[in-house]
Amino acid sequence: MSSVFSNLHESLQQVLAQRLEWTELREVQERTYQAAVTGSDVLVIAPTAGGKSEAALIPVMDDILKNGRNGVTCLYISPLKALINDQEERFRTFCIPTSLSVMKWHGDVAKGDRSWKDGEPPHFLMITPESLEVLLQEKKLSSDLRQVRTIIIDELHAFVESERGVHLKVLLDRMDRVTKRQIQRIGLSATAGNPGEVLAWLCDSRHRAELVMISSPPKEKQFLFIVEAEEKDRINALVRVVEGKKALVFVNSRSSAEKLMKATAGRIPNLHIHHSSISAATKKTSEEAFSSRDSACIICTSTLELGIDIGDLDVVVQVGPPNSVSSFLQRMGRSGRRGKSAYVAWILRNPCELLCSLAIIECAIRKDVENLNPPKKPYNVLLQQIFLAVYRYSRVSRRKLTASLLSQPVFRDMGQIILDQVITHLIAASYLTTDGEMLMLGTEAERVFGRSNWKDLYSVISGGGEYRAVTPEGEVVGKLDARFVNSKNADEISLGGRSWSMVKCDEGHNIVVVVPSGGSVSSRIFWTSAGEGGFSPLVCRMIGNIHARGGSALPLMEHEQDVLRMVLARIPYGTGGNSFHVVEQAGRKGDEVRIFTFSGGRFNGVLASLLQNRLGGKARAQYNDFIIRVSRVGKKSQGQRVIRALEEIQTMEKDKIGAVLPVPAAEGWKFARALPQKLLCDMSLSDNYHVEEFMDLIKSAPFKLLSAPVQKIPPDGV
Repeated sequence: MSSVFSNLHESLQQVLAQRLEWTELREVQERTYQAAVTGSDVLVIAPTAGGKSEAALIPVMDDILKNGRNGVTCLYISPLKALINDQEERFRTFCIPTSLSVMKWHGDVAKGDRSWKDGEPPHFLMITPESLEVLLQEKKLSSDLRQVRTIIIDELHAFVESERGVHLKVLLDRMDRVTKRQIQRIGLSATAGNPGEVLAWLCDSRHRAELVMISSPPKEKQFLFIVEAEEKDRINALVRVVEGKKALVFVNSRSSAEKLMKATAGRIPNLHIHHSSISAATKKTSEEAFSSRDSACIICTSTLELGIDIGDLDVVVQVGPPNSVSSFLQRMGRSGRRGKSAYVAWILRNPCELLCSLAIIECAIRKDVENLNPPKKPYNVLLQQIFLAVYRYSRVSRRKLTASLLSQPVFRDMGQIILDQVITHLIAASYLTTDGEMLMLGTEAERVFGRSNWKDLYSVISGGGEYRAVTPEGEVVGKLDARFVNSKNADEISLGGRSWSMVKCDEGHNIVVVVPSGGSVSSRIFWTSAGEGGFSPLVCRMIGNIHARGGSALPLMEHEQDVLRMVLARIPYGTGGNSFHVVEQAGRKGDEVRIFTFSGGRFNGVLASLLQNRLGGKARAQYNDFIIRVSRVGKKSQGQRVIRALEEIQTMEKDKIGAVLPVPAAEGWKFARALPQKLLCDMSLSDNYHVEEFMDLIKSAPFKLLSAPVQKIPPDGV
């Protein structure tokens, strides 16, 4: 029996022994307990299904039981309401036998259940960041948060790189102020390429911080690669792979999920679908499908990457490669539990997809995972917090508002000058109005954000681009993209694996009334944000390395080797590695110059825009994740001209680069329409284009002009 287990409160020991048949803790739980009991902030990184939730829960429960703490002692913050619903049962399994109480508090919980009697707050409150923002506005209930001693943040990696992560940091700081203590923070994640930096992001150097990092134990993994050019052949292969099994089938977009669901309906028993735009009831039905012993199949997007427990799996199917190593590890971690080998079947449409899939697996074997990089200029969240502060107090002095915002670690680096620019602009644009030194919400803020009792202020997630699809009886079916609803093709739709007809659209309330339909062949659906995205730079660099060394390090079947050799032969000899290679080649519409960067779509997009600007005239630059194609450069010395343009770009300063790149529409950020144009440009350069990282890479990358044999560019290759 471990020393930690034997020292736990007797009630907790009994729960672990009787409910879970534990007589000792796993390594991740031992180490997390030892770090947490010192009061340190803790970041726990361990594989999916590695016991992270219990690792965070055990020291908190032990502290409550030993010290008799009352009130809301722990907040559990999750990125998904569905994950809270799933984890609630796990928390109750531990807590109820020890007389500790648990409550979930989010938008899908009935309003009457989002409260507690005076003097009877729960010990554990499970909540999303947006719901915590709402709760903090409620004076009576929020007063019961003064006893919070620990905040557990699940799936931390889902927050770090997004504006929700910035919002979360604001809320963590505000909770410190509510309790007048530095609340212990415990972050849980399955992946992070830069764990030390993520830990620093989590704890803000407030006090001691510790990293608990547990590697995946060596385990046999099985991979099956199926490459079929025809869609019907890929569908047939999928049906064969999942037959008689419990399977998760991952696709890379909601539209792809709906299309695949329609194509396989009737061919796969107990078939379900799971993505962010279907109703909570449909998601729950999908999650519960795995509770029986029968075979079941869920077609899903990244919504089932996170920690929702759907039980044992026989196979994970990846339809097309995911765009990151992190996603792959999360998905693969769904299989291979309880002593079984992890089994991932890849159903791919061309040799290029096989190459990308092999690169992802090789990165995972080397334990190379994408770094998590927080936004550098989160002006959009700053605006949200300005509006919320003024709304909360009705009238607030400019001095008090400035002091409050700049004291928060996440905004501290912006400085007084930036904040003054923002507030001055908000006054000029009538978002704010003044009465002497006092600030109040203005007519424009009332017009834009005042609908529905200012609920739009509680979240940084843009929700105005979606309609709720409901039946005449009021059943919520899911959400539809506004652009799709307003398109000419918006009649027969496929949503949640069922066919519907749209019969009425209420634009004022963003509601579409739908009724079941016969499921015409033409029924379809899309989401504006449903693009499958590009591969991470880490994956792209590995693809370049595979080509540079002439093959994959994985043990492949002879047929797979043949397919890989086929795609590698399409890439000019000598490219890849640590250099950018410039090659003159014949294209479909004349000669062109190809720059092999293997650096990802974001980097290549910036470089393509700058190249087109530097070359001028009729020059045109197109790009994907791996290469940039430059055409109409001239008739002679095309490669040399491109090299000279690249050398000029290497010397460009940030402001010169910013003058060339188009500024994305402010509507891409929820509050950014209220920003001064200059700050919108600055935010776009840093957090949309990642210009600082671009400059670091372009200045350090050597360019080499290769003489390659003239060859035609294949339509489906890199």
